[in-house]
Amino acid sequence: MLNISVKDETSRLRTVVLGTAESFGGIPALEEAYDPKSKQHIQADTYPKEDDLIDEMNKVVDLLKHYDVEVFRPEIITNYNQVFARDIGFVIDQTFVRPQILENRHEEINGIRYLVEKINPDQILEASDGVRMEGGDVMPWNDYLFVGYSESTDFNKYLVSRTNEKGVDFLRTHFPHRKVKAFELKKSDDNPYENALHLDCCFQPVGLDQAIIYKGGFKNVADYEFLVNYFGKDKIIEITKEEMYDMNSNVFSISPEVVISEQSFSRLNGLLKDRGFKVETVKYSETSKMEGLLRCTTLPLLRD
Repeated sequence: MLNISVKDETSRLRTVVLGTAESFGGIPALEEAYDPKSKQHIQADTYPKEDDLIDEMNKVVDLLKHYDVEVFRPEIITNYNQVFARDIGFVIDQTFVRPQILENRHEEINGIRYLVEKINPDQILEASDGVRMEGGDVMPWNDYLFVGYSESTDFNKYLVSRTNEKGVDFLRTHFPHRKVKAFELKKSDDNPYENALHLDCCFQPVGLDQAIIYKGGFKNVADYEFLVNYFGKDKIIEITKEEMYDMNSNVFSISPEVVISEQSFSRLNGLLKDRGFKVETVKYSETSKMEGLLRCTTLPLLRD
């Protein structure tokens, strides 16, 4: 059996799934894109190439293995985008949650089926019909589950709305020992500067008690203020709209002390170093063109 346990975002990582760009399907038609940043790069003829994505992700594999992390990769589905492993499943405590996601991504779970089959069936929780969630919106943190979502008006309006009210209710029902705190996110199908695709696109805990945050990603200022008050203003790193667009909040923690970040995030990386973090930098700028970065491509299975 495969041992799974994730209690928070930053405890020492032991086992992870990293997505794959092999046979990722190339450049989609504009009408097939399901986020505004991908649309932007399709129109500009700057959409990432498969070889560049593979090279970026392989460098992350090397870095993770340097830290003695066991890395699994999805089995290849021909001509299918499997880069963003975070959304197709996630672990909360000792439970693997298999969510309902976008219809045009429903085959992705087959790439990691060989791993899911190694998990004790009693530890697998499958979302029921109508319950929509993606892992980028779900963050276990201390006593909380932080969840990004859209209320029905936005969920029914925007393709980029990925977690609904039923998803939040589902988590409250099945994880009653957690305090589920839901944050309504700002959405746009056409403007990547006005779209928080997932919670991790505008917020991310780091270390033991700090966080990166973009105020403009939250539809309600009160939600942003809750997080600032929860962590404390001196523990918050605020990022700009441009930095949010570049995915600065989408870093990935190997431990409370070690953070993987994109090499171009000079201001953020400097601030993290000033706060005592060891920042491991990689080139991931091609991956970011599809509106996802390091957290989006990783699915932690086991943390200490």
